[in-house]
Amino acid sequence: MTDSTIEALNQKLDRLIEAVTRLAPPPVPQTDLAVADCFVWQADPGYLEPVRKVNRVDIGLIRGVDRVRDILVENTERFAAGHAANNVLLWGARGMGKSSLVKAVHAEINAKAKSDLPLKLIEIHREDIDTLPRLMGQVKAAPFRFILFCDDLSFDHDDTSYKSLKAALEGGVEGRPANVIFYATSNRRHLLPRDMIDNERSTAINPSEAVEEKVSLSDRFGLWLGFHKCSQDEYLDMVNGYAGHHGLTIDPEQLRAEALEWATTRGSRSGRVAWQFTQDLAGRLGKPLND
Repeated sequence: MTDSTIEALNQKLDRLIEAVTRLAPPPVPQTDLAVADCFVWQADPGYLEPVRKVNRVDIGLIRGVDRVRDILVENTERFAAGHAANNVLLWGARGMGKSSLVKAVHAEINAKAKSDLPLKLIEIHREDIDTLPRLMGQVKAAPFRFILFCDDLSFDHDDTSYKSLKAALEGGVEGRPANVIFYATSNRRHLLPRDMIDNERSTAINPSEAVEEKVSLSDRFGLWLGFHKCSQDEYLDMVNGYAGHHGLTIDPEQLRAEALEWATTRGSRSGRVAWQFTQDLAGRLGKPLND
């Protein structure tokens, strides 16, 4: 074999290696838990992506839920201090600040904490809930304490990933790591649609056992915090709080009338509706919203 032939083969081999390298999946980024207090779990490839700027509001702006706010703060403070605490399910009316409260409480706890190891918040998407055991395996040996947070958690027909969640929360051999707690929000108290539960009751050989299997998931949450529709006064209190916080100067009676009209056109009153009205008002006044 001549030198020119060997050289040609080497060049082809190099091109083949380059092509195979491009087809290979990129390496999994290394997670540095010290770079941020909030992360998003990217199930594929299994990486905690840091969130530099968290989308949240000040805890003082979340109105109409004082009792559940205090309970959640107390539970989170105990957990952050290394004491016993419960998994929490925040359930109820849409737009009443369930997910906002979780993020606000996390910020409040870290603002008050004197420890060099801040509490970490990790969001896991609903569709990745079956990878929760893998996520727990990654963080259980870390020196930090973690709130694993799933927003709008619910399960539909033929969805069996709720069984993975049950085992990960309380039922597995290892159990939940001591440095991990799970918070979830949902519009459903039992996380499963009622017709799914009713169907189990009507078709199962032993209806009570079948229903028990479906609703026992919510029993894994030691705290159930209910969020209910707000009154007109609570809605207006939210609007006034947002307007004051963002420096939106407007006649109080005009603010009240416009806020009520906005709620009427939306057909509901909630913290979300109050915030959407505030955004519209700021835009009409030509005022920027504070971070």
